[in-house]
Amino acid sequence: METIPNEVIKNIMHRRAIRSFETRQIEESALQQILQAGLYAPSAGGRQGVLLVVCQDKEINERLGKIKRSNSNPKMATATSYVSREQPSIADDPNLRNAFYDAPTVITMFAPKNFLFSAEDCAVAAENMMLAADSLGIGSCYIGAGWTAFADSYGQEILRRWGIRTDYYAVMQLLLGYPREGDNHPTPKPRKDNRIIRV
Repeated sequence: METIPNEVIKNIMHRRAIRSFETRQIEESALQQILQAGLYAPSAGGRQGVLLVVCQDKEINERLGKIKRSNSNPKMATATSYVSREQPSIADDPNLRNAFYDAPTVITMFAPKNFLFSAEDCAVAAENMMLAADSLGIGSCYIGAGWTAFADSYGQEILRRWGIRTDYYAVMQLLLGYPREGDNHPTPKPRKDNRIIRV
């Protein structure tokens, strides 16, 4: 008899990366719940060193997304090697000029430059927030190499405006927004066999 997963497990199995968003902003109450989930993520040594910078300014997000796109230079997809057919990434579609996919909310996650587990701390906080977002009907997408969005004079000015300490760096961005109406929730891919080894 198959076990029915609990709500947390169902949420984990339902979440997908979303790269196609409505223009309307997410509700503040939902954003606060998502951020709280991020603050309660595990962190190495309990240091809680990750900073979550929330930007809902359309002009700033679009400009930083374009800077990131121009600095990313991803290896472009091929017929057999690609990120997503359902919701193409910037590696899949050279016509996509904004690496933030016009998401209305962009959370940049900053962490200390000189700490061994900064990237890992950001990753687990992002996962918490992506699961919280999915449970609230909000789409999300994890975007790595966050520093490339700030790799010009405008990006550096934004860092100063946001008051980011110079001993911190942008690890990644988390995009949030309501999935665009009419776009289907990405279909889960079958799980590959032989990925669990019991010894």
